[in-house]
Amino acid sequence: MEAYLGIDVGSVTTKFALLNKYSELITDLYMLTQGKPIEMVQQGLHQIKQQLPKDVDICGVATTGSARYLAGVIVGADLVKNEITSHAVATLQYAPQAQTIIEIGGQDSKIIIIRDGVVIDFGMNTVCAAGTGSFLDHQALRLNMSIEEFSQRALTSKTPVRIAGRCTVFAESDMIHKQQMGHRTEDILYGLCQALVRNYLNNVGLGKEIKPPIVFQGGVAFNQAIVKALQEELGSEIIVPPHHEVMGAIGTALLVHEESLNNSNGSKFKGFGISEITYHTSSFICNACPNQCEIAQLSIDSQILARWGGRCDLWERSPSSQNKEIE
Repeated sequence: MEAYLGIDVGSVTTKFALLNKYSELITDLYMLTQGKPIEMVQQGLHQIKQQLPKDVDICGVATTGSARYLAGVIVGADLVKNEITSHAVATLQYAPQAQTIIEIGGQDSKIIIIRDGVVIDFGMNTVCAAGTGSFLDHQALRLNMSIEEFSQRALTSKTPVRIAGRCTVFAESDMIHKQQMGHRTEDILYGLCQALVRNYLNNVGLGKEIKPPIVFQGGVAFNQAIVKALQEELGSEIIVPPHHEVMGAIGTALLVHEESLNNSNGSKFKGFGISEITYHTSSFICNACPNQCEIAQLSIDSQILARWGGRCDLWERSPSSQNKEIE
């Protein structure tokens, strides 16, 4: 059985999606990165292998996410793709008429504008946490409850309070003030959900023409209170597709499948045995020009496998380089 593997390594979570030649999902995996992208990629490959029948042939592997270059070198990726393209391709597979994609993850968020099946604009937030899942996680921890309980209790709110501030620090201060005033916890929780939505739209969505159908994906889409707050703020139905949490991985798997149709050389996938290898990462400052870029490198037993991170391709041009990103 032909299969195509997509891997999305983010700052908070690492996702895997394995598709067959009919673009149907065979299996997927959603796990916390825990600041250890190499170990999580290895662990994920080990778990995926356990779930597969013996007759599966991996015909293509692709990576995306903030650690896509690193993951690509480790697994021997045939394609390294940016997150915008990966999410758009996956969304159009499940919702071909989609015109707006809202993607909110643990530490970053995106908006992708699509017209006639083509990405025409996008926005990303990688600096402020006020429009990301970590904002809610932090408040849930402060209130001594799980994020699942947070979502359920927020949905029971009848008179949500307005949490002021477009910054997590000010929002938390205002939340404490509302608690001291005696507002119900449920109303404060839903107020936080509304604050996240406002912050997202005022930051990532600023200046974007948000048209329905609107698709909401990413790990935060598990939170039904956020879905409700988005619907109220935008005055439109919000579509949460199946497998919304692994859409980036699905998108890269679809892309590498398409790529393989024009490639007769077979996949460069290094196999599931790489989960047993010990890798070493390090970095150094390049002094070739005044930019002084920090160059990251991956090695095994002092053998350099790849280098990346510069503003130019000086180090990527070396024989050890692999996996140029195809925009």
